[in-house]
Amino acid sequence: MSEKALVQQSAIKEYLVLTKPGIVSLVLITTLGGMYLGSRGELDPVLVFWTLTGTGLAAAGSAVLNMVIDRDVDALMGRTAHRPLPKGSVSVQKALVFGAFLQALSLGVMLLFVGLLPALLVALASFSYIVLYSLLLKRRSPLSTEIGGISGALPPVIGYVSASGELDVNAFALFLLMFMWQPPHFWVLALKYREDYKKAGIPTLPVARGVFVTKVKTLIYTASLFPVSLIPYFTGMVGELYLASALVMNALYLALTLRFVFSREEESMRLFFFSIIYLAVLFGMMIVDMVKV
Repeated sequence: MSEKALVQQSAIKEYLVLTKPGIVSLVLITTLGGMYLGSRGELDPVLVFWTLTGTGLAAAGSAVLNMVIDRDVDALMGRTAHRPLPKGSVSVQKALVFGAFLQALSLGVMLLFVGLLPALLVALASFSYIVLYSLLLKRRSPLSTEIGGISGALPPVIGYVSASGELDVNAFALFLLMFMWQPPHFWVLALKYREDYKKAGIPTLPVARGVFVTKVKTLIYTASLFPVSLIPYFTGMVGELYLASALVMNALYLALTLRFVFSREEESMRLFFFSIIYLAVLFGMMIVDMVKV
C-alpha cells in the first residue's frame, strides 16, 4: 500500500472515530426495535433502510459536534485525550463542517423518505444533545445527565413513529423506559471516572454532590424503573411473558443497586454492566412477546 493510501486510510479512521460508532450502533439497535414494535412485526425493508440511515446520520453528526464542543475538556481527561480533536489529527473547522453536513443530510433523508413527524423527532434528539446537553448544561449543572437523557430516549420512539405513523401511548412508554434507565446507568460510570470529570471541571453528580448522593439518586431512579417498565404491558403492547421477565429483571436490578448503595464501594462496574443486560432483556422480550393486533 502506498504512503498516500495509508494517509487516506488513517484520515478516514479518524473521521470515523469522531462519529462515536459504538453509540451510533446502540442508537440504530433501539431504533430498529422501536420500528418492529410500531409495525407489529410487519417491517417494510425500504422504510427500515431510510429510517436507520437518517437516524444514524443524525447520531453520528451529533457525536461529531459534541466532540467539537468538548475538545478542550476532552484534552484534560485520560480516557478522552486520545480523541482526534485533542490530539490534532483532525482540525476543528473540518470536524465542524463534517458534523453539520451529517446533520443536514440526516434531516433531508428523514423528510424525503420517512416523514415529517419522525424528522422532527430526529431534529429534537439532535437539538437536545448538541444544544441542551453539550452547549448549555454539561459544564454548568449535574442536571445535564437527566436533560441529556432526552436524546438517548428518542431513538426507539423515532423507530416506532416511523413504522406506525403515530405518537401514541406506546411511544411514550418506550420513551419513559429509556429516559429513566439512562441516569443510573451513567452515574455508576461517572463514579468510576469522577476524578477525570473533576479535573476537567465537569460537574457530574459524583463531582458536584458526592458519592453518597449519587448512590441515593441511583437507587431512586432504579426503583422508579420498576413501574415504568411495566407500562408496555398495561398499554397492551406486550404480553405476560414480558411482564414476568420485567418483574424478575427489576427485582434483580433493585437488589444489586441496594447492595451497592449500602456497601463501602465507591463504584460498581458490575452494576453498570447489569444495567446494559437489563435493557437488552427488556427490549428483547418486548419483541418476543409483542401483541399483534
